[in-house]
Amino acid sequence: MDSRDQHINFMRIAIRLSEQNVKKALGGPFGAVIVKDGKIIAKSANKVTLKNDPTAHAEISAIRIACKKSASFDLSGCVIYTSCEPCPMCLSAIYWAHIDKIYYANTKENAAGIGFDDQFIYQEIAKPHADRIIKSEQLLQDEASDAFSLWNESELKTEY
Repeated sequence: MDSRDQHINFMRIAIRLSEQNVKKALGGPFGAVIVKDGKIIAKSANKVTLKNDPTAHAEISAIRIACKKSASFDLSGCVIYTSCEPCPMCLSAIYWAHIDKIYYANTKENAAGIGFDDQFIYQEIAKPHADRIIKSEQLLQDEASDAFSLWNESELKTEY
């Protein structure tokens, strides 16, 4: 089997996960598969409504499984196949996990067409804090900076 066929097979698994999730009423129509060295190390569908967890998107759930199995927060060398272009949260998690490449099927525009529109988040991130829908206010920065100083000076830290 050539590389393109492998990619297609892994993507089809992600797509099947998304379809099964809808058919079983387990959550949104999203699935993700994480692969390392040609082998699946994690797969998941969206579990937001199943777990009452707004962060339990398919990609995040698969990343959690992969990290647990590999006993590492670093998924370098892995590839993720996702049935839809990742939302801003999932994209951030993919970057934080150091996943090497993303393959996706549906686009964020396709997702918006069925009610999963993340464009407002991209717009909110670009706004100054005072102009965002959810207001934020900084408190106790001087006090909080002590933890940063401790981190910066610590010989026990694990960088990521």
